Amino acid sequence: MTIPDIKLRLVRLEDAPALLHIYQYYVQQTAITFEYDTPSVKEFEKRISTISLKYPYLIAYTDNKILGFAYLSAFHPRAAYIWAAEISIYLSHDIQHHGIGTLLYKELEKIAAAQNILNINACISLPKTIDPHLPMTSIYFHEKNGFKKVAHFHNVGYKFNTWFDMIWMEKTNNSHPTPMSPFIPYCDIKNTFYA
Repeated sequence: MTIPDIKLRLVRLEDAPALLHIYQYYVQQTAITFEYDTPSVKEFEKRISTISLKYPYLIAYTDNKILGFAYLSAFHPRAAYIWAAEISIYLSHDIQHHGIGTLLYKELEKIAAAQNILNINACISLPKTIDPHLPMTSIYFHEKNGFKKVAHFHNVGYKFNTWFDMIWMEKTNNSHPTPMSPFIPYCDIKNTFYA
């Protein structure tokens, strides 16, 4: 199956129900997220608003159908961590392996560079053995896009009567100058990317 004419745009609050529909699958059927309960639409709108204050939150769509979403968020709230960001990508579970995740990732990487973000990190759950609730696709995706494993935590997530590990993967811009240019909130440069 080919998906024609995939476009990207910034998230809108009215996208929350469609995004929540995509995310609900991961909550209810997988250990990709360690959430047990699907958030409400109001909670999801709040998450979108909070993230969008400083970071890009993108939608992939075609023919007015949302195929997936991705965003950067704070790696850690303390000031010295501002040049690192966490990446999250969720695609409709029935539309994977068509390059949509890579399209979203590449755009977020460009925006991160414009924000002076030097490290992009991904928090990924990891099965100890083959598990129907946790495919290895996220790890393979990040490896393909240049991420390296930098941390491994054991038995930190319990879901579906199974203990799961969690790893951090990182992609870094190898140049970390001093002094460092200030972090630029996405709201200050978004017209450069999406009018």
